[in-house]
Amino acid sequence: MKQIQAKWLKGYVRIQVTGYYPELFFDLCVRNGVRVWSIRKINQTTCTGDVFLQDISLIRRLRKKTRYKLSFSKRIGAPFAFRRIGKKKPLLTALICSLILIIYLSNLIWNIEITGVRPEVQKKIQQTLSNEGIYRGRLKFLVDSPDQIQKKLLEEHPELLWVGVQPQGTSYHLEVVEKTQVPQQEVGKASNIIASKDGVIVDMYVEKGRPLVEINDFVRKGQTLVAGKLTAKEDEESEEQKNGSPPVAAKAEIYANTWYESNLSVPLETSYEVLTGEESNKYYLGISSLRIPIWGFFQKKYEDHQIETNKHSLQLFQWELPIYWIKEEIYQLEYVEEKRTVEQARQVGLHQAKEELQQMIGRDAKIIDQKILHESLENGKVNLHLYFTVEENIAKIQGILQGD
Repeated sequence: MKQIQAKWLKGYVRIQVTGYYPELFFDLCVRNGVRVWSIRKINQTTCTGDVFLQDISLIRRLRKKTRYKLSFSKRIGAPFAFRRIGKKKPLLTALICSLILIIYLSNLIWNIEITGVRPEVQKKIQQTLSNEGIYRGRLKFLVDSPDQIQKKLLEEHPELLWVGVQPQGTSYHLEVVEKTQVPQQEVGKASNIIASKDGVIVDMYVEKGRPLVEINDFVRKGQTLVAGKLTAKEDEESEEQKNGSPPVAAKAEIYANTWYESNLSVPLETSYEVLTGEESNKYYLGISSLRIPIWGFFQKKYEDHQIETNKHSLQLFQWELPIYWIKEEIYQLEYVEEKRTVEQARQVGLHQAKEELQQMIGRDAKIIDQKILHESLENGKVNLHLYFTVEENIAKIQGILQGD
């Protein structure tokens, strides 16, 4: 007997044949193309066997040509299961609606957690996320990928060094690192303000503490600029005894001109890819390893292109279902070959060096001057040695140890 596949999906029936030599009826069925399996002889006049539901009409026609009696003892398979479920339509409708509701709620954003930044920066990030359509109650299908969210946050907030976006179930966890970390100082703890680097002071705003330097003074890295002790060392004991003036937490902004050097090479000939602005989208419905095209497959194809794929899986609580939605964004690319003059290469190098320096020092600092210390042309490249003057806040908090 051949192995029978997909029995449950097709549905099968267990029939009972009654009469003399009942096995002969099953032999008749097989000779007429009916597949029969699990044949059992109950007694001399009774046999049972399983046949597909689709063969029942043929079996009934064959029985009319004989004197055997047929009865159906068991009905097994998907057609009978669906028939039984169909008789309970209200229950079936409720189950389907409940499942859809659970899947819908499991694919909403219920919480957005931002860590690693000050409260005021956290509020700015939350506002940016809200403007980009990322907020509680939003379907995760409609939200950009973690990489795109990270890119947009870094573009909108230059003060951020790094953003990690991690979707976890119905929550989004954002771990953020700022470029300039504000020192956390205990309230009331005595401290000095020292120079974070060499420079010439151009402006001072002292809120607390005793200034030790003046405008136009040259200071070295680590030099004390504002003291937390309000009296000079020689007058310290007498003044503190008279006035009761303990050291304070110095607070000030000290702006100074500082200096940076940069070396870089700029080629006279270069080629690169640019986006033309033309784009198209394709959508797929995925089930396990199967991807079913849904929309966007009759649009113009680009010879040179870049594809960004966003995949959103359906979730049921913390479990990820094997059903997902794929959006492919296809961008047209154009290859550009550019030849530069020495002057153009020089300007490109200056702009590139300024951008890199501005990212390093932060947006609060200003580049006030730039000079080319040395320039040379070698192997089709312009080599530049640059010197920048920057105005920035060099104040740095340093605690006062007991006994100082």
